[in-house]
Amino acid sequence: MKKTGGDVDEFIAAVTPAKRQRDAASMVELMREVTGREPEMWGTIVGFGACHYTYPTGTEGDSPIAGFAPRRQATTVYLLSTAAHADRLAKLGPHETGVGCLYIKDLETVDAAVLRDIVAEDYRRVMAGEVEYATLTVLD
Repeated sequence: MKKTGGDVDEFIAAVTPAKRQRDAASMVELMREVTGREPEMWGTIVGFGACHYTYPTGTEGDSPIAGFAPRRQATTVYLLSTAAHADRLAKLGPHETGVGCLYIKDLETVDAAVLRDIVAEDYRRVMAGEVEYATLTVLD
């Protein structure tokens, strides 16, 4: 995955429906606060910071350190592993999960402090190199 250099504000302004656009603006502020970094476009993902990953298989690439995507059905928050946040997720409010994705249909229905803690813990783990399934190198 590569940074695409798109304008984050323009991207968010074009997000539909309006609820997803509102949630995207809130996620930018939350992730900016947690990471201390400015958002950048990675295709249709709003990312904060960059890292290079290498899996034991030799597969490698670049990705944001923290990121989310405002999809039509839900806001997707990308995490290292949702299993690592089981206790917090139980307190979050309505959501669904995949292995490394947290899906939130309406940010106003979840506990913002819990979501912030989840994002902050994931960011801390990346920055500390505490990733079991890959080697990560922070690029910026």
